[in-house]
Amino acid sequence: MTTPKLFFLFFLAVSVLSLCNGCASLPNVSEVIDDAPTAQKPRQIVSSKGLLSPQKSKAIMERLKRSVDQTDILERYTAVVESVTESPLTKGNKVTLLADGPATYAAMFEAMGNAKEHINLETFILEDDEVGRKFTELLLRKQAEGVQVNIIYDSVGSIKTPESFFKRLRDGGIQVVEFNPVNPLKDNGEWFLIHPDHRKILIVDGRVAMLGGINISKVYSGGLSGRKKVKGEPLPWRDTDIQIEGPAVAEVQKLFLETWSKQEGPQLAEDNYLPDQKEYGKALVRVVGSTPGQSNRITFIVYVSAITFAENSIHLTNAYFIPDEQILDAFTAAARRGVDVKIILPATSDSSLAVNAARYNYTALLQAGVKVYERRNALLHAKTAVIDGVWSTVGSTNLDYWSLLSDDEVNAVVLSREFALEMESMFARDLAESNQIQWDKWKKRPVMQKIKEAFAHMFVKWL
Repeated sequence: MTTPKLFFLFFLAVSVLSLCNGCASLPNVSEVIDDAPTAQKPRQIVSSKGLLSPQKSKAIMERLKRSVDQTDILERYTAVVESVTESPLTKGNKVTLLADGPATYAAMFEAMGNAKEHINLETFILEDDEVGRKFTELLLRKQAEGVQVNIIYDSVGSIKTPESFFKRLRDGGIQVVEFNPVNPLKDNGEWFLIHPDHRKILIVDGRVAMLGGINISKVYSGGLSGRKKVKGEPLPWRDTDIQIEGPAVAEVQKLFLETWSKQEGPQLAEDNYLPDQKEYGKALVRVVGSTPGQSNRITFIVYVSAITFAENSIHLTNAYFIPDEQILDAFTAAARRGVDVKIILPATSDSSLAVNAARYNYTALLQAGVKVYERRNALLHAKTAVIDGVWSTVGSTNLDYWSLLSDDEVNAVVLSREFALEMESMFARDLAESNQIQWDKWKKRPVMQKIKEAFAHMFVKWL
């Protein structure tokens, strides 16, 4: 089939299937909160040796609570999340913040270069460019050395990557799975283009994992430090990943293996994909994965409940900010009760429609006291938040309808005062490179800008 015909059928299918997306709904988080167990119930934490006693778990949470200002987020939020997910809160993790492509790729190549047993890569975009080919060369070399390499790539996100790129990987012994193939003749009985795999995950030997917003593409290869916009050159992409070592790695691995199984990937060799874990640090980490279905939108519940229980500060960075009413209400309610709410969004995006759809909400946010900023001189793609100086998240989840309703997503939630300070420092650096949206000026914006926002808002469930 020719490429034009393939693209025509693809967009036709998306147009039809998107109608279903418009009818889907998100869970009512207020009901989830009301149905959650009491906050007084001791939280239980998993260590490298297994489940801790309620007494030990309580002592850990009490120490963490004493390290920050008064906040309900540690107890009430944790109770809510534990009521909707079996993913445990794990102790003993070392977490490393990876800001932007160069730092993330360097960490990935170091980890993959040291691999002894297996490399599992799951990504939305795997491009046939200089970065993708650099990954290819290393992965083929490791496969030749006896390290089993397994790759899941999304068919829609990687639609521009030629089949020859993946054939070379397969010919080299790498096992490659195409998530929900665009070509209906290649599917596994579930041809749903409305259900992409938006996760970005790397696991090496079951002992180190990385996740966040960074795809395998040259757009992330440029650094941002001290860089100014050059006329005629594309903007560098600003994104964030996290590296985890410790018991939480097993939870990332389980998500990968579950997706591999659902997509009917080849039988995996008897490698030790879930080895015994050691403890490398002090961070508490919960890995949260979402798949389509009202009861499975865990990342949505995570965000809404964390914002709802915030008492001091909410500092959020998000690439595609097209929130539903629950998220919007949670932000405005937090600002009205005195929480310092700051949101950094892109001034420029790969989708101008998404930027205008986000701006449609600025009026409600600004009137409630939320401080809104737009990042200069970079294409902001990060999905991060830090709340009350102790709760942080890094992941693939955008606050838009596609991400919240239809995508496979993954976020790491970190409970750590030390890591939150790193997140706050990164947020402050982004804030220094952003313009604040001032209400006095915003309410006087041109009529044409208001028309663009209203037009974009008509398509919020399809962006």
